[in-house]
Amino acid sequence: MTESDLPVVDFHPYRWGDPDRPAELSGAVHEALAAFGVRAPACGPVEPADAALPDIVLTDGARAALEVAVGAEYVRYDREARVGHTRGWSTPDLLRLRSGDASDAPDAVALPGSHEEVVALLGACAEHHVAVVPYSGGTSVVGGLAPARDGFHGVVALDMGRLDAVVAVDEISRTATFQAGMRGVTAEKALRERNLTLGHFPQSYEGASIGGYAAARSAGQSSAGYGRFDDMVVGLTLATPRGTVELGTAPKSAAGPDLRQLVLGSEGALGVITSVTVRVRPAPAVRVFETWRFETFEAGAEALRRLVQDGPVPTVLRLSDEAETSINLADPSALNGGGAGGCLAVTGYEGAAAEVESRRAGATAVLSAAGGAPEGTDGGEAWRTGRFRAPYYRDPLLEAGVLIETLETVTFWSNLHALRAAVTQALTTALTDQGTPPLVLCHISHVYETGASLYFTVACAQAEDPFGQWRTAKTAANDAIRAAGAAITHHHGVGTDHRDTYRQEIGPLAVETLRAAKQALDPTGILNPGVLIAPERPEAGA
Repeated sequence: MTESDLPVVDFHPYRWGDPDRPAELSGAVHEALAAFGVRAPACGPVEPADAALPDIVLTDGARAALEVAVGAEYVRYDREARVGHTRGWSTPDLLRLRSGDASDAPDAVALPGSHEEVVALLGACAEHHVAVVPYSGGTSVVGGLAPARDGFHGVVALDMGRLDAVVAVDEISRTATFQAGMRGVTAEKALRERNLTLGHFPQSYEGASIGGYAAARSAGQSSAGYGRFDDMVVGLTLATPRGTVELGTAPKSAAGPDLRQLVLGSEGALGVITSVTVRVRPAPAVRVFETWRFETFEAGAEALRRLVQDGPVPTVLRLSDEAETSINLADPSALNGGGAGGCLAVTGYEGAAAEVESRRAGATAVLSAAGGAPEGTDGGEAWRTGRFRAPYYRDPLLEAGVLIETLETVTFWSNLHALRAAVTQALTTALTDQGTPPLVLCHISHVYETGASLYFTVACAQAEDPFGQWRTAKTAANDAIRAAGAAITHHHGVGTDHRDTYRQEIGPLAVETLRAAKQALDPTGILNPGVLIAPERPEAGA
């Protein structure tokens, strides 16, 4: 199976993934959870049809302007559309919707069919002071789809789903241009027809889109070989309330700062990305994934550092800590038997047969010299084919009474182990103090010559107020990341969950610079207000 074989999935409002392939916990898992004191909530989730929606506050003039901009048939006010565009996919987002709280639902969902219609829609919203939330796959896990409503005459979700075409493929330059609403799976299918690949497969792959990848600086499982998504982008088109910005006339340029980098990661706060031109590569002829075992996380991390700094670099390179390895890296439903202990690493190689053979042989020598023990390809292939299933297990775990969530960060190699210890301790203390001691798992998911990202999974029994329970833990983790001098996010984005810590990270002058850019592109402040950049409140300072 390749990633292009996966379906394009329209997610249930609060249930991840393909509705025809729901995940279920085994009886053994339920028994293990009960032994740890986990109890299912007294009430099951509220059905979307019963969620409490706010009244629509759009004026007749605003409704008419929206319908002129994109066509009346492409503006929806019905419950299904509004609930389906409420928030994203963080655990707090899901907990609120499962409780019946749809208070962040947009007043309307608009579906433009062209870049020009997006520009017209933004102009109409600016004129009527209606906030706009760009929406494509909707897979944000950092509160990126819950804008501040105060001071606006309604909120519109701008659904990019109709902008889903392949604009151009330049096989000589090896670039492809996609409209931003095209889902990642669809883009990969189109490229495979030409024996090409983007090589970008984040865990949100079944739901995420090209525009979302760019807006959040996405990183996929194969970043060691193909790079992050922002490494792939060579051009993009941005719609703003004031008009159009076209960026990327050449691969590189010395003509001033690279404004593509200002738009990448902007999360809809500066404009709506309507098309993206990306670098593509030949589809791999050979793919080999295997696992290695190290006695300690420190030993495994040292092996990864040697590979990424001195080569050869695998296409995929990641390392699970002792706790994550012990619950079986290849099967997220297991909660049992990791086997021989230690830490498990996954290496993957893609490309032409001779290239794969050469890189694999060179990496094997490095990993062996660093103390790694090879475990063959069975575990690696199980991980590759099963990794997109992992998010499916959050739903049954939440229903069983488990609070489960993830967070990530990135730092330099010299700070990696201190950061891991600090975040683990912060999460453990914050949740234990609430009477719910957690299981904290960690892995290195993306590597660079100078550093690596750490990805944490946290699980514990739900408290009476699981939303507040996680908020306390997340605040502690954010504080620990900032105190350790690491970045607040590597690939999840800023949204609202990381906004205050991001402000501390970059400092007041940089925040002022971002606000100036927003003022130039979005003078009325309608674009995803409160996301990435805090609303200005003079009494609160910068």
